[in-house]
Amino acid sequence: MKVVIAEKPSVARDLARVMGAKEVKDGYIAGNGYAFTYAFGHLVQLCTPQAYGYHNWSVSNLPIIPNRFELEVKKVRKDGKQIDDGGALKQIQIIKGLLDQAEEIIVATDAGREGELIFRNIYYYLGSKVPFKRLWISSQTDKAIKEGFANLKEGGEYDSLYQSARSRSESDWLIGINATQAITLAAGNRGLLSLGRVQTPTLAMICSRYLENKDFKPQAFYKIQAGFEKDSISFKATSEKIEKKEVAEETVAKLNIGTQAKVVKVEAKETKEQPPLLFDLTSLQQDANKKYGYSADQTLSLAQALYEKKVITYPRTGSRYIGEDVFEQVEALFQHLADTAEEGIAAISRNLIGAKLNKRSVDDKKVTDHHALLVTDEKPGPMLKEQQNIYNMIAKRMVESFSDVCLKDITTVTIDAEGVELIAKGTVIRQYGWRLSADQIETPDDDKNTDELDNENAQLPKLTAEELLEILSLELSERFTKAKPIHTEASLLKAMETSGKEIEDEEMRQAMKDCGLGTPATRAATIETLFQRDYIKRDKKKLIPTEKGLAVYNLVKDRSIAKVTLTGKWEQKLEEMRANKVSYDVFMKHIKDYTVKITKELLQLRISIAQEEIKPQQKGKIKCPKCQPGNILLYEKVAQCDHYARGCDFKIWRTLNGVFLEEKEMKSLLEKGKTSVLKGVKTKEGQIVDAPLVFEDFKVNVG
Repeated sequence: MKVVIAEKPSVARDLARVMGAKEVKDGYIAGNGYAFTYAFGHLVQLCTPQAYGYHNWSVSNLPIIPNRFELEVKKVRKDGKQIDDGGALKQIQIIKGLLDQAEEIIVATDAGREGELIFRNIYYYLGSKVPFKRLWISSQTDKAIKEGFANLKEGGEYDSLYQSARSRSESDWLIGINATQAITLAAGNRGLLSLGRVQTPTLAMICSRYLENKDFKPQAFYKIQAGFEKDSISFKATSEKIEKKEVAEETVAKLNIGTQAKVVKVEAKETKEQPPLLFDLTSLQQDANKKYGYSADQTLSLAQALYEKKVITYPRTGSRYIGEDVFEQVEALFQHLADTAEEGIAAISRNLIGAKLNKRSVDDKKVTDHHALLVTDEKPGPMLKEQQNIYNMIAKRMVESFSDVCLKDITTVTIDAEGVELIAKGTVIRQYGWRLSADQIETPDDDKNTDELDNENAQLPKLTAEELLEILSLELSERFTKAKPIHTEASLLKAMETSGKEIEDEEMRQAMKDCGLGTPATRAATIETLFQRDYIKRDKKKLIPTEKGLAVYNLVKDRSIAKVTLTGKWEQKLEEMRANKVSYDVFMKHIKDYTVKITKELLQLRISIAQEEIKPQQKGKIKCPKCQPGNILLYEKVAQCDHYARGCDFKIWRTLNGVFLEEKEMKSLLEKGKTSVLKGVKTKEGQIVDAPLVFEDFKVNVG
C-alpha cells in the first residue's frame, strides 16, 4: 500500500477522487492501492520550553537553547497548562497505523518550504523508515494531479528544502522564546511583550515610518507656472523649485502677462514601457490592498480557495516568471479566457491568440519552486465576489503581461522667459499595447512626487527652437515638502520584500527577494500577528502603531532584534541553504550565538515601563480567579493576570456580550462571580436585554 499524506482533508479528498480511491475511513480514504490521509497543518511541532524542564519564566533560565530540538504533537493551552490537542493526537495515531503497513509514502503536502516541514516533522516524530517520494505540482487540476503522480520526485531531492525549513522554524523558536521572555521580565513582568525574528523588525518599519510622518515639518518652496498657446493648443511650463520666498518673488517680478518667451530646446524621445510582470503572491497582495482594501491575509485566503477550486495555480509563489515549458501552454489559456472570462479580458485574450506574445515574464532561471500565478484551464464555477475579484486580477495581469509594449513619444520643451527657465512636457501614446487593459492602481498612499506632474501636458503643439511665445497666464505657487506616507499593507509588503530599501525598478526588486523579510507565504501571518498582539491597528488602509506597539518599539529600536537588514541576511542564508550553499550547522551556530547576545541585551534593559507606556488602567486591585497570588491588570481591550510569566494565562475581554466593563463591574464579575444589572446585554440568541453577567467555570453567561 502507498500512503499519501496531504496537508489538509479537502486536498486528500481531491487527490483520492482523481486517483480512484473511494473507501472513506476514519482519518483517511482508501482504494486502488492507496491510502490518502492528511495533517491539519502542523500536527507535530517543536517542543515547548516546558518539555525541557523550564516551567516558569525566570532570568536564571535564559537563554533557553536545547542541545537538540525535540518534536511533540501539537499542544493547546488549557487552565494555564499545555496539553495535547486531542484531534491532532488522534490523527497522528491514524497516520502511524497507516505507515506501519506502508511500502511507500507519497508526500503531497503543499509543494514549498512549510509543506515540506509539516511532512518531515510527522515522519521524524513517528520514527518512520518507509521510503518516500514527492508529489510536486503547481496546480490542483485533475490533469496536473495525474501528471504529478506519474512523475513523482525522489524524496531526497528536497532534503535541502527541509533543512532550510527546519532552520527557519528553530531560529524563530530560539529568538522568539528567549527575546519574548527577556523583554517581559526586563519590563517588570507587567504583561506579555512579544518579540520575534521577523515580527519585531516589521513592527520597527511601521513605527519608524509613523513617527517620521508625525514628526515631519513641511518646508515651503515655490514654483512659477506660465501658460502658453499655439495652434489652439494650450499648455503650461513650470520652473524648478525655488527655496526662498524673496527669490521667488524677485524672479516672478521679471515676468508679465504678454512677455515674450523663447523656445530654447525641443527634445522628442520615443520610450517603450514594458508590461508589468506576472503576479507572485506579494505583488498580488499589494495590488489587492490598493484596489479593494483587502488585507494580505485575506488575499492569501482568497487565492488559496481559488487554488483549491482548481482555477488558479499555486498561490504561495515567490516568482513572477514562468518557464518555456509553461509558456507553450499560454495560448491555450488565452483561448480558455476568451471563452469564459468577463468581456474586457475575453476581448483582449482573443486578440492575443495567434499574436506574437511578449516574453518579458518568461525566464527559466528566475522560476523558483513554483512559477508565477496563472489561471488554469478549469472553467470557473460560481464564486464569492471577493474570489471573483482576485481571479479577475490574475487573469487581467496575464493578458497585460503577454501584450505588446506601450510606445510613447515624450517631448520636453525648454523655454527662456527673461532668464527664467521653464519646462513643459507632453506625452503622446502612439501604441497602447498592454495599457489597453490596464486600469492603473494608484492611491494617495503611493509614494508619488506630485510636483513632478506640474509640467506634464496631455498634448503639446509643434514647437521649434528660437520661436517666440507669449505668456498668457502667470502664477507663483507656494508648495510644501511632504512626509513619506504612513505604511499601508501594500507599502509594507513592498518594504518587507526589499528589507526596507526603496527600489522602484522591478528587475532589481526581484533580485532583492532572497534577502527580504520573511517569504511570500509568511508575510501575511507576520502582519496578522502584530494585530493579534495589539501592536498595530487599522485606520482605513493605514497601519497605525498602538501605544503598546510604540512602547515596545521604543524599548528595542536600537537593539539588533529590530534591525531589518540583519533579518534580511538570515532570509538570504536560508535560501542559500535550500541551494546547498550553506549548512544547517553553520547557520544554527550563528543563530544560537545571536540568541545569547540579544537575550543579554534585552535583560540589561531592566526597565520598568514608564507611566505613559503600556500602562494598566485601574487604580485598585482585582484578584485573579485562576491563581491566588496574581492580580488582574486592566488594559484598553483586555483584562489579564500579572502572573503571566509565572504560568497563569488568565485573560478576559473588557467588552462582553456587547457591554464594556469598567473597573467596578470587572471586579464584581471576577471576585463575586456576577455584575450588577447591565443595560444593552446581548444574549446568545441575539436579543438585547438588561441583565447581569455571570462568571462560572471560567465562562461568562447572561444571568
